[in-house]
Amino acid sequence: MILVYQDEVHFQIQTTVTAGWFKKGSQPTVKSFPGRFKTSYSGFVIPKSGELFTCKPEIFNYETTIASIRDFLEAHPAPEGKKYALVMDNAPWHKKTIRLVETEKQPEYEDIRESVTFIKLPPYSPDLNPIEQVWRITRRENTHNVFFATVSILEETVDSAFEPWAKPNDQLRSLCFFK
Repeated sequence: MILVYQDEVHFQIQTTVTAGWFKKGSQPTVKSFPGRFKTSYSGFVIPKSGELFTCKPEIFNYETTIASIRDFLEAHPAPEGKKYALVMDNAPWHKKTIRLVETEKQPEYEDIRESVTFIKLPPYSPDLNPIEQVWRITRRENTHNVFFATVSILEETVDSAFEPWAKPNDQLRSLCFFK
C-alpha cells in the first residue's frame, strides 16, 4: 500500500489580515476585495516521495471528488501489484464517494476500486491530515495580508506556491511526519 492524503480547499480573494511587523505608531492598511470570489483545489500528498498533486474542481461534491481521484490516478498510476491507501476526512461528499466505490461497489467505479483503498480520518481531526499543513503554509506565505485584484491573480499566486511541491521534495516529505 502507498499512503496518500487528500483534501479540498478554497482560497478566497477577500484579504485575510493577520499579524505583521510595522513601525511603532503607524497605522497600516491592507486593501481588500469586497467580493466573495474564490479559487478551489483538490490536493493529494504522497508522503513517501513528498509530492503534491492538485486539480481545480469548481465545487466540492462526490462527482468532483471521483473526478479528482481519477485525475490523480492518471497522473500517478498505482505500481503493478500495489494500491493506494487514500486518507480522507468525513466531508459529506467523501462519505458518498466511499459508499459508491467501496460499499455499494458500483460498476462504473471499478477503475478506482482496483487502485484505491479508502481510509477515513476520525471526525474533527484535521490535524491528522498533513495536507492541511500545505494549505496553512500556502496561506501564511502567499495569501495572508495580500490584496488580489482578480481571482486569476490569486490563482496564479497559489499555483506558483504549489509548483515546487509538484516534484518530490524534502519539505513536503517532512510535513507528513507526526512528532
